[in-house]
Parts: sequence; C-alpha cells; structure tokens
Amino acid sequence: MAQRLGLSRNTVNGALEQLAIEGYLLRSRQGTSVAPLGTQGEGDVEARHIVLPEYLQGLPAAIHRDSPTLLFTPGMPAVNYFPLSIWRRLLDRVLREEGSALLGYGDAQGELVLRKAIARHLALSRGIRCEASQIVITEGALEGVDLCTHLLSVAGDTAWVEEPGYPGAKSIFLQIRTSYRGRAVDHEGMRFDSHNDSEAPRLIFTSPSHQYPCGAVMSAGRRLALLEYARRHDSWIIEDDYDSEFRYSGEPIPAMLGMARQAPVVYLGTFSKTLFPALRIGFMVMPPALAEAARGAIGSLLRGGHRAEQRALALFIEEGHYARHLAAMRRLYRKRQQQLREILAQELRHPYELFGGEGGLHLTVAIDNVDDLAIVQQARRFQLAPGALSRFYLDVNTARSGFVLGYGNTSASHFMAAVRTLNRLIALDRRG
Repeated sequence: MAQRLGLSRNTVNGALEQLAIEGYLLRSRQGTSVAPLGTQGEGDVEARHIVLPEYLQGLPAAIHRDSPTLLFTPGMPAVNYFPLSIWRRLLDRVLREEGSALLGYGDAQGELVLRKAIARHLALSRGIRCEASQIVITEGALEGVDLCTHLLSVAGDTAWVEEPGYPGAKSIFLQIRTSYRGRAVDHEGMRFDSHNDSEAPRLIFTSPSHQYPCGAVMSAGRRLALLEYARRHDSWIIEDDYDSEFRYSGEPIPAMLGMARQAPVVYLGTFSKTLFPALRIGFMVMPPALAEAARGAIGSLLRGGHRAEQRALALFIEEGHYARHLAAMRRLYRKRQQQLREILAQELRHPYELFGGEGGLHLTVAIDNVDDLAIVQQARRFQLAPGALSRFYLDVNTARSGFVLGYGNTSASHFMAAVRTLNRLIALDRRG
C-alpha cells in the first residue's frame, strides 16, 4: 500500500493505526480488515425536529448585544472613560507576581483579597457591615440571582418581581420552575399589601435604591415594612443594587441589608455598570447564618475562576482607583442626564411621562399608544438601541409603551440627532 500510494511505511502504518483506534478497521495477526459498520445513505437522513422545553417559550426576548455599542443602549457605562492603562498595569503586576499559581481553580466564593476589598468598600459606601466570608464573587448580578434561587427556593415556590422590572430575574425564576407574580411600582417603589398573608412569596426581587427601569427610590417606611413582612413569612428579599453608586443629589440611599440586624436580605452588586460589562464580575452578600449554612452548597455549585482579574480588581479598589473613577463618572453622568432631560423637553413632540429619578445610567420615557417594539427595531437602522418599555412588563394588558434611554454610553453631542430620529419614528408609527 505504501508503495502504491507513494508514501512511507510509517505514514501508512500511522494512518491504519488511527483508523483502528477509531473503530473503522480491525487489526490482528491475520491482517487488517474493515470493521462492520451500520450504513445509512445520506438521502435517508431527515433533519431532526427540535422542540425546546415548553418553559423556555416564556423567556423574555433576547437583547441585542452590539459591538460597538449603539446609542441609547440601556445599562451600558461610558467604557471609553475607563482607565485602561491603570487596569493593564495592575493586571500585568498580578500576573508577574503570581504567575502560573493563578491558573488553577480558586476558592468557589472568589479570591479572598477581592472579598475583603469589597467588604471595606460596602462599609463606607452602602452602610453594610459584613465579613469576607459572607461575600460570594459571581459572574455578574444575574448569576447572583441564579445562586439565590438555588439556595433559597424549590420548584413551585412563588417569587415577587417588580412590574415593570428586570427581565433577567424573570428568566432565572422560569428556569427553576418558580412561579412569579408582578407587583406594581409607584413613586415609592414596589407596592404590596403588608396585611395580606395569603399570598406571601418565598422570594422578593426588588431594586429599592433605583427601581429598574422606572427609577423610583423605595421609601424608608416601605423598606422597613417589607423587611418586617419578609421576616413574618419566612421570605427572602433579593436586593438588586445594580447602579446605586451613581446618585446625583442628596445622600446615598442605604442598602436594605444594612438597615436591620439579621435582615432576611441577600444583597447583589455588580461591576458591570461601574467599570465595564466584559469584566463579568459581580458579588452577593449574605447574612452570617445563611453564609455559614450555604458554604458547602456554594462549593458544589460554583467553581473559582478569573483569578487574575479578581486580584487586579482588588488592587484597583484598594489603591483608590475605583473611588476616583466613580467620582469622575458621577460628574459625567449627572451632566449627561441633565442634558438629555433638556433635549427631551425641547425636541420630543409627543406627549410623554419621564421617569428616572436622580441617578443611574438611563431615563425612561413613557409614550402611550405606540408600538415601541417595532420602533426600537426600526431605530437600529439609525444606530440607536433604546429599550422598549413594554418588554419590561409581565402583563401585556397593563404594559405601558415607551423607551428606556441609556445615556451612559452616549455622548451628549449625539442627543439632539438621536431624539429627533425617535420623533420621526414615533410619528410614522402613529400614522400607521
């Protein structure tokens, strides 16, 4: 065979050996023969009909993740202002000092140096007194929601979510077969009847410091009432504190976890909004008793990783770069929010109601009787990607239409043209 093919004997023997290993040939002292294999002609193969599990049909529609990011994308910070040179230097330093030691699995709860740095930061900025042992590093806030549902609930339990509210939380609850109910929000945040004991949930997902997407701040009285309600019914509050670092007036809003001793609250934070989304680092803070009880389960559910990035982030916080970056971004976003408010008042020709509070990275514009989903799709042709307000609702019958306008990633120089484009698209939609 080697002579006929013009190849060396070693090459042919190697090929035959590989075919034998893969089961196509049988080799013995008597020689080599073709293994009997079942055959099926290509013409007989039909494309398989794939049916995904029924519960996946209820997932919120996927969000486009554009690169580069389009204008008005909600939840996207001004990544071009991130001090990349400092980050590169810190990451190089970590890799130079630690080297290959960081290439193995780390602690399932995350790097200890980062958990200590986060604990110190939270004590100063959010009024949360906690130990590093109470903190778990996650791949963003959404993994924190997923971990909470696994630790604190079982299939069939009920969860409350804000209406309108964060679609990601609803996706997680669907995955573990938790039924969820929307609770309307007003200017004081999530509404609930503290005297109604018949519909008490196991989980309560809320963003009290800056409700998403409408921007309300939950009042102190309602926070305390919700804490008492959760205690009375053995419920757990999942506090999503996604962008509270960006508050532009008044004092910082205290976290619910820090408002009472042994509060039945799991606090979620993320660096996606304060630094950059691709970092994929968030964290959760548990009460001491839950942290102790969950330690073994966390070791089974999570695997430590991103060790170099976590250590670099710890240095970024401890050396003061994080605090300086936050201060600079507050000034930038405060100015952008005010400019966007002014341009909306000046240019938006359709009656609207504005939500957004005094912080965050977005403003929400409610405009009745428009097909916001269609308008958002059309806006992409003009490099705009606002969120459709209606997709944040569970109940399509009560959903309001409008737009969630992210200004974190959008320079004020683009506001005028972008709002005028939305104006035209809204007018076209209303004309049918």
